[in-house]
Order: sequence, then structure tokens, then C-alpha cells
Amino acid sequence: MSDNQKVRVRFAPSPTGTLHIGGVRTALFNWLYARHHGGAFILRIEDTDLSRSTDESIQEILSAMQWLGLDYDEGPFRQMERQDRYREQVAHLLNADKAYRCFCTPEDLEAKRKAQQAAGENPRYDGTCRQRSDQPTDQPHVIRFKAPKEGTVTVQDILRGNVNFELKEMDDIILQRTDGTPTYNFVVVVDDADMQITHVIRGDDHLSNTPKQALLYDALGVARPQFAHISMILGPDKTRLSKRHGATSTLEYQKQGYLPHALINYLARLGWSHGDQELFTLEEMIKHFALETVTISAAVFNPEKLLWVNEQWIQTSPPEELAKHLEPILVQEGLLAEGHGRSLDEIGRIIPPLQKRAKTLVELAHGSAFYFTDEVEFDEKAKEKFLTAEVKPWFEKLCAGLETMDEPLEHDAVEALFKQVIEEEGIKLKNLAQPVRVALTGQTASPGIYDLFLMLGKERSTKRLRII
Repeated sequence: MSDNQKVRVRFAPSPTGTLHIGGVRTALFNWLYARHHGGAFILRIEDTDLSRSTDESIQEILSAMQWLGLDYDEGPFRQMERQDRYREQVAHLLNADKAYRCFCTPEDLEAKRKAQQAAGENPRYDGTCRQRSDQPTDQPHVIRFKAPKEGTVTVQDILRGNVNFELKEMDDIILQRTDGTPTYNFVVVVDDADMQITHVIRGDDHLSNTPKQALLYDALGVARPQFAHISMILGPDKTRLSKRHGATSTLEYQKQGYLPHALINYLARLGWSHGDQELFTLEEMIKHFALETVTISAAVFNPEKLLWVNEQWIQTSPPEELAKHLEPILVQEGLLAEGHGRSLDEIGRIIPPLQKRAKTLVELAHGSAFYFTDEVEFDEKAKEKFLTAEVKPWFEKLCAGLETMDEPLEHDAVEALFKQVIEEEGIKLKNLAQPVRVALTGQTASPGIYDLFLMLGKERSTKRLRII
């Protein structure tokens, strides 16, 4: 890559299921690298596996990336819409004697494989058709790459240095199947070349594919991109991250009440660091991200750490920002109906007294349930213990005082009213506050007692105080 060449990176998921959390980190590292260098981030859908690719998965990928804010500059491109280009490049390699037709049947290949295994050799195609002179194109066949067989191929990896592969161990990989569809290793190279990808940042599970792809770049006469193979993500038990470690689907974290930025922040720190800093704004991540500070050791996913990061961002984010993410959770949890008509401003106003007590948006939603429901749902034990006949005259004095106040209620005025009732009745604050808390919320834990009145307003507060 020349000094004045613009950075161009891509994220290329296969739409065969949900977007895995490991895929999100790969997308994030590419996105950060592009944004840091003022380059382009390209989204490509690798949907050549017709038996497993679905439109539902594509939509899930797009929805997850939109939720996370990983915007792309070009795409999404779909490989199935580029079939003519792949056939054109196959023909080019055939004409250049860099590919050949292979007529070996599946039975032939299985017999060869078994013989090689019996001889203690690594199974690979033995080149039977490599020098075949007759080309009966009317017979079923695949197209194979004519790989060089002597020497080594060196992959220059930004994270791992030079990685050498012996050419004698390389297979003549299939470029095009019998049915005419192209294979993964081939289309990836054609796409990256056509899209002028400068850096391929992907998981280290693709490292074994890279020498095959490097040879294909050479055969097509295009420059190889720079490679960076990042480590995989492991579960807490140091095995590969899977569903048994918890949610691995990206949108599942949305349903569980995680902020998209918290998830991005946490994933950025899985394998990348900038000193001892843990919490990063997007601007800080973009400013400091560098492949040179990405480690090649496997990253361990820690659900507790993710929850801590989420808690920090919930506690420190502006209420108006949290409101955008809380609103769909309120609908999800049945606290608001679809098309409820509540404004984000209204939702944002009730957040400050609640956000210091919540680790997830689901907890924040449940903590605000008393505000969004007309009928208070009581903890029966709390109701029996605190809402007794004794507190009724205290509540009446509070109601009388509230009715003299203007809306919106003010904290100091409510506090002064409480002090007045306490003095007149000769009781302590806790004797009055806890029954009031239960009357207003149905629970024994809530935001500050004065904040409850400010959140509910005069009419709703007095109505709830007069239930006994």
C-alpha cells in the first residue's frame, strides 16, 4: 500500500445465522481502523452458501450493525449478485493456464483420500487432471487452481510478522463447483481485488486460508492486501465462545438491556488496549485505535466485566441519550404499548433518579414501572406492613399540602411539606417515608422519596396516597 493510498477495509459476514459477538468485534476493529485513517468501511454479504444463507440472517446482520452504530460507506454487496464477475475471472485463469478442469468423481476423490491417509499423508488432491490434455467439457467437472508446488509462500501479517507455508503442502483448491457456483476462497479474492481492499482484518481462524488466497491474488495479477489476523474470543472456561457461555447473538444483548456503546466499548477492549483506560467514547476509540496495540493472544469474554461497563455507561450517559434506548425496552417489557405516544423528553425526565440504581436498561425499565402504570402493583407484604390505618391522616396532610402547590412540583417544597407533617405528628422521617414509598410505587425500594413526587406529579401522587 502506497503512502497516499486510501485505507479500504471490509466486514464480510456469512448470513447463515445470527451475528455472533466475535463477528461484531471483527467488524468493530475494521470500522475503527477505517475511521482512524479516514478510510472506507465496506459491508459485503458472503452468501454463496445457498443451502444455509437466508434473507432473515441478512436482515439480522443489518439490524445489529445499525443498532451498534457501525455505519458502512459502501454496500451491502451480495456475492450472489456478482456471479458473472466470478465466471469471468475463472475463464481468465483457465486461459492463462493457471486453472484446469478436473473430472475426478466424488468416488475417485474418496478413494484417493483413503489411500493417502493409509500412507500417513495429509489428504490433498493429487493432480490427476492437472496435465490432462483432453477437455470433455460436456462431462461434469470442477475448476481447480493450478497452485505452484515448490518453495514457500510468505504471508505478511501486521500482528504476527511473516508466516511461511510450504507450497508442497498446498492443494489445488476448487475455484468453481460442478454446478457452476464459485467457492469461498476464490470469491473472497476477486471481491477484495475489485473493491480495492487495502487491509484484511479478520479472525485467526482464517489464517490457514490466507496462503491459498495469496497465491490467487498473484495469479490474478493484483496486489495482495495487508493482513491482520486477530485472536478468537474464548469463554470464561477458555474454550471457544458459544451459546453455553451466555448470549452470543448481538441483538440478544439489546433485548437484555445493554447499551450499544457499552457493548462496543467492551468488545474494543477484548484484544486492544490504550494504557489502563477501560471506558472510551467513540471519539477516543477512533483516535487511539492502532493494530500495533492489538494482541494476538486469545481474548477471554467476561460477562461480569461487560455488565460493569454497561452499568458505568448507564450511570453517566445523558438522560436524553438513554431515553432513545430505554423506550424500546419499555415496550419489550410491556410497560408501554406500541404507539404509546410518550415523548422521549418525558421518558428522559424520569431517568435521573433511576439511572444510578440500574445495571441494565431492563432493570431501569422495571425500576420505572410505577411511573408507566396507572394501577400500582403492590408487594403484598409491604402493603400489609406499611399501609395501615395509622398512616391515613399523615397521607391526608401530605395531600392537602400538595394541592396548594403549583406544577411542576419542586424538591424543596416537597421536602418542607414532609418536615411539617413530621413535626405536627411527632414522628420520624422513616415512619412517614416508607409508607409513602409503598403507596406511590408498590415497593419498598425506589428512587429518593422526594424525587417520586417530582416524577409522578401532584395529581397522580395524591391519587395514590388516598388509596387507604
